[in-house]
Amino acid sequence: MASGGTNPSDVFDVRKVRRLVELMNEYELGEIDLKQGDQRIRLRKDGDLPVYSAPTAAAAPAHAAPQAAPATAGGEASGTAPAVADNANYITSPMVGTFYATANPDSPPFVKVGDQVGGDTVVCIIEAMKVFNEIAAECSGKIAAVLVENGDPVEFGQKLFQVE
Repeated sequence: MASGGTNPSDVFDVRKVRRLVELMNEYELGEIDLKQGDQRIRLRKDGDLPVYSAPTAAAAPAHAAPQAAPATAGGEASGTAPAVADNANYITSPMVGTFYATANPDSPPFVKVGDQVGGDTVVCIIEAMKVFNEIAAECSGKIAAVLVENGDPVEFGQKLFQVE
């Protein structure tokens, strides 16, 4: 745990963590990811048990469940959205919520087709229960396609970006 001058009872207070777990159970959330200053906590359900996962372990998305690729989505990307490619990685939604490509309506998108991303690059925001969660790429490469539109509802595990 980092203690960089902020009040340790803010993010990592046991009562608050317990309350977050209760909210996860009450609203059937798969994950909560909060950041305050340089402190961050991510609670993720694994089966029926909530598990704390350290954000420093950036893993490539391992969701390889074969699902039909979204039908033509009036693509913002130049060219047509490619079918599932053998070498493609995907940035998937870690939760149910609303996808936002920008920090606010006046800001440019976090990433666009052709941008290089790294594991810590913020690619979008997903709003869940009035909490705005910054989503990091958790992989490296070039954004090949944006698979959802700004303001779209997203599901847990839904593909958001294709990364080459």
